[in-house]
Amino acid sequence: MSRIGRAPITVPAGVTIDNTNNLITVKGPLGTLTQQVDSSITVKVDGNVLTVERHSDDKEHRALHGLYRALINNMVTGVTKGFEKHLIVAGVGYKVTATDTKLTMNIGFSHPVEFTAPAGITFAMAAPLEVVVKGIDRQLVGQMAATIKAAKPVEPYHGYGIHYKDEVVVRKEGKTAGK
Repeated sequence: MSRIGRAPITVPAGVTIDNTNNLITVKGPLGTLTQQVDSSITVKVDGNVLTVERHSDDKEHRALHGLYRALINNMVTGVTKGFEKHLIVAGVGYKVTATDTKLTMNIGFSHPVEFTAPAGITFAMAAPLEVVVKGIDRQLVGQMAATIKAAKPVEPYHGYGIHYKDEVVVRKEGKTAGK
């Protein structure tokens, strides 16, 4: 049996879970998220404990078992605590300005690079060159952070570009003078 799939999910106070026709709706203090669950998976809510069960031990059902348990757990975490990704913008002369829904970056191009936040995502500045992408949907937060990061990948010689705060940037040695 799946180690991830069989782990129960503890539902914190203030969070309600509704299961109607395999459509899971999680409501919490930060918002509401929904997820359609495959018909081979059964979701049971007993008090403040949620369990995910599969109908058979087929390979596909074993994979879906862990997947849907992880997705539902991320929904519960998202509506209670939320998710955030920190991005560092490194480079000489780079500037970043952010409002809740718009991010403008001057990162060495002839024009500013602008991003508009989709519904459910907000931008914040933790430092002058540190962008924080926040939201309740883990997948959407990660995708928005990856899109921003792709605007200026880190180059390995000087380290200029955009990278995650906890990412290790591998630097290369530059050219050495000939003898």
